Amino acid sequence: MRFKLTEDQELIRSTIRDFAEHEVRPGAAARDRDSDFPADLLKQLGGMGFMGAVIPVEYGGADIDSIAYALVIEELARVDASLAVTVAVHNSVGAYPIVRWGTEEQKRRYLPPMAAGEALGAFALTEPQAGSDAANLKCRAVRDGDRYIVNGVKAWCTNGPVADTIVLMAVTDPGQGSKGISAFILEADTPGFQAGTIEDKMGLRSSKTSELVLDNCAIPAANRLGNEGDGLKVALSVLCASRTGIGAQAVGIAQGAFEEALRYAKVREAFGQPLAGFQATQFKLADMATRIEAARLLVLYAASRTEDVDRRIFRYSSMCKLFASEMANEVVAQAVQIHGGYGFSREYPVERFYRDARVTTIYEGTSEIQRLVIARELLKE
Repeated sequence: MRFKLTEDQELIRSTIRDFAEHEVRPGAAARDRDSDFPADLLKQLGGMGFMGAVIPVEYGGADIDSIAYALVIEELARVDASLAVTVAVHNSVGAYPIVRWGTEEQKRRYLPPMAAGEALGAFALTEPQAGSDAANLKCRAVRDGDRYIVNGVKAWCTNGPVADTIVLMAVTDPGQGSKGISAFILEADTPGFQAGTIEDKMGLRSSKTSELVLDNCAIPAANRLGNEGDGLKVALSVLCASRTGIGAQAVGIAQGAFEEALRYAKVREAFGQPLAGFQATQFKLADMATRIEAARLLVLYAASRTEDVDRRIFRYSSMCKLFASEMANEVVAQAVQIHGGYGFSREYPVERFYRDARVTTIYEGTSEIQRLVIARELLKE
């Protein structure tokens, strides 16, 4: 097994880190404070090719490999997790379902503007009564000639109020249970569709999350992804791959918090010496760095297995998401502890990392769901 990055991967990491340091970091705290959506940064990322990271070259994308993509998300999250999740959702669950399941006509219509950063993607699966229980959907799509009439409410949709292209799951055959769910491409300017309540979140505050309301919304049958009944298959396949991205985001959050703690420990003095001179602080820093490195390796390994044709990718993606997200919450808590009372103040960025990390154990499958997936896959062997 090789642990060295390729020249292309190193170049991509260096490029996105430079962008993150010089363009993203300076305004991160203000965007968080004001819940300011980073539209200008997304346009720049589009021009650099990162909004088309998972999109094939023939549709205007960069089509970088899965390891390079994980590095991109990590580096963005290291300075601004809100921007990282916006980019990850756009790529992993906005564009990728069209790449994998779309017809040639759908790909040519929707992927080029998404790759250029001219159209933002989103993914609408969760409903008020259906979170971890993803098959318990109520949003209904009824066939009417060459279109589907869709009614229902979606919840917790990242990029929802600012998206242009939304991959939507709805029930087409209630009698078939989970096999009666279908996937659709929804254009945000479709009559009968509107973004509902925008969530006032604890963290990821410059990322926009909202309800989506569909009231007799007519979606062309040509916009269905796959066959009728393929919806849950589409959703689970892309969530499996996207969980690696959440793992990368968690690693980035932890790395950013660790760097702040390390810097603070070197300059903050107590009892006549820097905090870094105390063994208690040294042990904390050693454990934090070790856990981050272990999580990073697991994320990159899972990323390297993304294209596996067998079911082991389900196991690895859930493992990396579980381990990295729980690690991130532990590390940011220690980063706040090292800062002492100042860690509880907005004056220092660790409190933002602390808030941003919390959701990583919840969205795209809670830690409890990841453990169920891992155990299920192990027991099938």
